Order: sequence, then structure tokens, then C-alpha cells
Amino acid sequence: MTQRVAVVTGASSGIGLETARALAAQGFRVLGIGRDAARCAAAQAELGAGVEMLRGDLSLLAEADRLADAIAGMAGRVDVLVNNAGGMAREQVTTAEGFEANYAANFLGPFVLTARLLPLMRAAAADAPQGSVRIVNTASDGSEMIPGIDLGDLQNLGNWSPGAAYCSGKLANVLHARALAARVAGDGIVAHSVHPGTVASNFFAHTPGSVQAAYADGPKLTPAQGADTVIWLASAEEPGRSSGGYWYERAPRRPNPLAGDAAFVEAFWQAAEALAGRAGA
Repeated sequence: MTQRVAVVTGASSGIGLETARALAAQGFRVLGIGRDAARCAAAQAELGAGVEMLRGDLSLLAEADRLADAIAGMAGRVDVLVNNAGGMAREQVTTAEGFEANYAANFLGPFVLTARLLPLMRAAAADAPQGSVRIVNTASDGSEMIPGIDLGDLQNLGNWSPGAAYCSGKLANVLHARALAARVAGDGIVAHSVHPGTVASNFFAHTPGSVQAAYADGPKLTPAQGADTVIWLASAEEPGRSSGGYWYERAPRRPNPLAGDAAFVEAFWQAAEALAGRAGA
């Protein structure tokens, strides 16, 4: 039997680390992606031979391309892609490619990586059970907290704040999965997004002080608890029977109303392709 391959971004800590661990235990060959070399090395040592860590910064589209090329050279198929890497920045930073770094890391890089890995996912779907090839985007309930997205300014450059950058990037993850679902349905691939809950991880170490203070004493899940629905969406039978959903605690969750507006979802997809300068599928 051909070994299944899973790609997990943000796999060097937190939810991604636990997702990589669980999928490897299920028999997947896991290719994990992390940004920090030291954390990647520590994750590799902890997870062992079932996981192979790759270092890369998904806020750079060139890095997304490089990682996709590396994965193609390592594996002839990808059965599961978990777009988990992301976070909230304290301040606005422009990447060397001219993008707002937080939006690029949360959405544009994963958008490009997904598009580049789709040929490998189609190859896997050709000889896999219907619905077993999956794309899972880790979003957030922050996606539910904003009333809209300016399709002419996806990166919020005209009105930037840490919260707006994060929430719009997480809503982009939800819209990405929704729009992608229709585009890959004919290939037998499904796509979902998930709110993992508030997790005690290094996420808060990079957020503004006001965010740290607001959540300091609030209840938090362990990374393993936060990863539970991500792992379930990636590997359980039930999620393979639908596509384009937004989930929380293994159950459908009502997304931002924009995700239910088919015309807006399509317009968002076109705007995302224009910003990235390439097709998304």
C-alpha cells in the first residue's frame, strides 16, 4: 500500500506540532514546515523519523515556491495539506517582496503553497478513496469579528492595525477553503477551515501587549486539545463527505456571513489571485 503523505505548516510548535505527531502516528509520512531553525530541529528530535522538517518563511511567496519544489522532489503525492502556520504581528512590516508581512504569512503564502501543491494532491486523489485527500486551513473566530473586507485593499494598508490584519487574514483562510472547495471537487479533493479555540501556545508571545493582557487569565486549551479538530478534519471519515465547511470542536460552525455570499467569495478569489500575481488553483 502506498504511504500517505501529509504536509503540515507551522509544525515546529503548538497545534502544528501536535498535528504532525498525530498524523505520523496514523501512518502518514509527514513533511513539516517551520520558520525557526532551532524550533524545527527541536521538533525533528522530538517527533522522530516519521516527520521530516523543512525550514521556510511563508510570508515570502518565493519561499512558498521553494518549499513546494522541495516537497515535489521528496514525494510524488500529497494526501493532506494542513495550512496551520500563522499569527498576529505587533507592528506593520513590509516584506522584501512588497507585501504586508502578517497578511502574507497568514494567507498569501499558504494560498501560493496550496496552488503549487495541487498537482501532487491530484496525483494522490487519482488512486485514493473519494474525499480522503484534504486541505485544512487553520482559521480563528477572529474571522467572525470583522464586518467586511475591502477587496481593493486586502492587506488593510489604508487602515492597518494588528487586530484588523489578523482577523482579515483568518477570514481569508475561511474564504480560501470555501472558494477552493468548488474548484477541486471534480478532483475528489475536499477543503475545510477550522477555528481551533484559544490555545496556550507561543502564539501570544508575538501579539501586542493589549492582546496578551486581554487573554492572560482566560481559559485556554492545550495544543493537543486545539489540534483535535484539525487532526479530525485531516483524517477522519466524516469530513470527507462534505467540503468548504468551517468547523469548531468537530462540528460545523456558522462562519462570517461573507462566506455564505457566493458572489463575494468569487470576487475575493479573483482579488487574491490578482494580489498574489498567479492562479490559486
